[in-house]
Amino acid sequence: MITRHTYKNLTWVDAEAPTLEEIRDLGQEYNLPHLVREELLIKTAHSKVNSYSNLIFLILHFPTAQPGLKDELEQEIDFIVGRDFLITAHYEPIDPLYEFTKRFEMQGALERMGLDDHAGYIFYSLIKSLYKTLIAELEKINARLKNIESNVFAGNEGQMVKTISVLNRELLDYRQTLRFHQEIWHSLEISAEKFFGHDFVHYVSSIMGEYNKLNNILSGHRDILNDMRETNDSLLSNKTSETMKTLTIMSFVVFPLTLIASIFGMNMRRLPLVGLPGDFWIVIGIMAVAVTIMFSYFKFKKWF
Repeated sequence: MITRHTYKNLTWVDAEAPTLEEIRDLGQEYNLPHLVREELLIKTAHSKVNSYSNLIFLILHFPTAQPGLKDELEQEIDFIVGRDFLITAHYEPIDPLYEFTKRFEMQGALERMGLDDHAGYIFYSLIKSLYKTLIAELEKINARLKNIESNVFAGNEGQMVKTISVLNRELLDYRQTLRFHQEIWHSLEISAEKFFGHDFVHYVSSIMGEYNKLNNILSGHRDILNDMRETNDSLLSNKTSETMKTLTIMSFVVFPLTLIASIFGMNMRRLPLVGLPGDFWIVIGIMAVAVTIMFSYFKFKKWF
């Protein structure tokens, strides 16, 4: 599906799951190189940037944050930036693009920001919008980190093992998807200066600043989560050790009682104490004394 948005002499064409015919029409209209046309039809594994005489072509991957796409770890957006046009191509609906559409359609929005000279400014505004959306999603993780911290110190270490692992996987997905962006922006600085002029380099640097902010938040969350994991593992290990210590003590206590009971349960003619007045209570007393001695010894050793 092709959607066009126009402001003054600038055009933004958004292609969602474009067909071969739609790509062919766009290629003829904007004189797209054949290699670019082919790239628009298939998903690409890695982000990249290529410069041509009449346009700059970028492929970027962004972490998905849409509930309906849980199986998809990332979403690809292809950008074709010309002097007076921007083409974006993607393979599923992307909410931040829809939100940017509403901003773009506000007459004078780009003009008020002084960003209406060429399509590079539309690209700049769109990338900033995508990054701000990701930053907002990462900020929401703060509440989840605080919830994990509360549960860890509330004695729910066992339940938190899976919760921490799930959140850690999400952060790893973010990091893996964004890992090539810094290299892309460094390459774009050179291409953009040649294509749009030296003034546009400042805007590419601003994009890099937004990326660095995103990356710093992501690194901070991972550091905090790793500390939480170590704390949770220590508390869980300590709790397990305490449980094993209690079971070990109980085993030592039960052993002599079982031994005494077994001795007096033997089928023999003569057993000590058996047949004496109060023999049952004498055996019980011996057991009580044995238990008292053992508990006193454990207490002396500070085993509990």
